[in-house]
Amino acid sequence: MSKVDIISGFLGAGKTTLIKKLIQDCLSNEKVVLIENEFGEIGIDGSFLKDADIEITEMNSGCICCSLVGDFSEALKKVVHEYHPDRIIIEPSGVGKLSDVIQAVIDVHDSELELNSFVAVIDVKKCKSYSLNFGEFFNNQIEYASTIILSRTQDMSLDKIQDVINLIKQLNTKANIITTPWNDLNGLTILNAMENKDSLKEILMKEAAICPECGHHHEEHECCHGKHHHEEHECCHGKHHHEEHECCHGKHHHEEHQCCHGEHHHEEHECCHEGHHHADEVFTSIGKETIQTYTYEQLKTILEQLSSSQELGNILRAKGILPTPENTWLHFDMVPGEYEIREGSADYTGRLCVIGKDLIEEKIWNLFGVK
Repeated sequence: MSKVDIISGFLGAGKTTLIKKLIQDCLSNEKVVLIENEFGEIGIDGSFLKDADIEITEMNSGCICCSLVGDFSEALKKVVHEYHPDRIIIEPSGVGKLSDVIQAVIDVHDSELELNSFVAVIDVKKCKSYSLNFGEFFNNQIEYASTIILSRTQDMSLDKIQDVINLIKQLNTKANIITTPWNDLNGLTILNAMENKDSLKEILMKEAAICPECGHHHEEHECCHGKHHHEEHECCHGKHHHEEHECCHGKHHHEEHQCCHGEHHHEEHECCHEGHHHADEVFTSIGKETIQTYTYEQLKTILEQLSSSQELGNILRAKGILPTPENTWLHFDMVPGEYEIREGSADYTGRLCVIGKDLIEEKIWNLFGVK
């Protein structure tokens, strides 16, 4: 039996750092396989983790439960039956929905798999902003987590951390919330918090009634391919008696009818799956491979502009592995307003990845000096 831990988190929250800590601190005696799903054409995190002595299956360009659902299922089955691991860690794309990833694992229908934990890593510095601006993706990760692990709490006041906790509890009242800075914790303490929530996974799955179509809570109603009893109207893929109103994937022109996921007291609003988008409909990822070399100071200047300029688009995440003129290698991560550069191991070539909305690709590559 292979335990499955899903470790989600929005772009740059610290998922990879957490996974490395767990592996180094408390999973060295287990046979662990990491399955990553990068959003974008250039896989980066797999190289960050290649020294951790674990198998890595990278799946790029899409959502783990949508365009890659076939690849994901096959990868998961292959991992189970070829490697027979004690534990499988799934690191979804930062813009993936946790409910979709859970459903994708369930859909594999393999008796050798045991869903063990659903984790959301939340950056306390960015929580309010991301919840407001990217709620469909960000809030979903909070809602479906059995454990929520706050990152960068060492940089925030207690009042600010409490504000974030209050926001989280509006979305999820059942999850464990880890607030202690990671450097003060052993990975085993974190793992115990992930695993020792009595029957929480079952409670969440029962109460969430996870729907692979819309990812919403349905409170005992069948969803999407079943019937909803909303004032005796059939819903989703059946008939609606809404005076000739289109339903499910069209528009409703009605007043005061409940439909699918709540009450609609409006005209000309889409229903049923309104607001349900896949990551590639909202976010853009661009990537490059390059032999260009960069000094630490050059890369620092680039990242300062990348993290602050509004002329390059809404950049949410950048990361890469780049060579220096001295034949060393620099690894970097960037989220809005902050970045990190560190020395790391060599890779087969230099690689860059930038993720965001409305990206000005030509200006970004000009900044890095690549074509």
